[in-house]
Amino acid sequence: MTETRDITLDVNGKRHDLSVEPRRNLADALRDDCGLTGTHVGCEHGVCGACTVLVDGRAVRSCLMFAVQAEGTAIETVEGLASEDGELHPLQQAFWDKHGLQCGFCTPGFLMLAVGALRENPEMTDVEIRELVSSNLCRCTGYQNILTAVRAAADVMRAGTNG
Repeated sequence: MTETRDITLDVNGKRHDLSVEPRRNLADALRDDCGLTGTHVGCEHGVCGACTVLVDGRAVRSCLMFAVQAEGTAIETVEGLASEDGELHPLQQAFWDKHGLQCGFCTPGFLMLAVGALRENPEMTDVEIRELVSSNLCRCTGYQNILTAVRAAADVMRAGTNG
């Protein structure tokens, strides 16, 4: 019989009571147990960044964190960015407006990475944004439109319009 642990995850302000194997990673718990499939699993080694979520406001590769480690933290996924009425977060809107996505597989990871960083430092320079997004992999866009989108969102967020 497989050992499980009962945990409670706070994801996007909603409580999720789960029974998971201690070895279950956070990405799989979010996708399979919480039904939040916006968190994508790419490499399963923490390299690509597709699984990036915010844990207590910090960007985390959810494929490298056990779900049991996340108990007692506040987790944010891409599903929590838009407002209740469906209005897109400034970063989501900027990715749309500036064509910062193509296939979309890497997009949730980029969004979560950038929103966490911009909350900490809305005054990021272009060099800092370039360094930030270099930690995630995208095979489609060539990154320029991602950089443009993050810069545009930073300008909106700095002006105090959501974030």
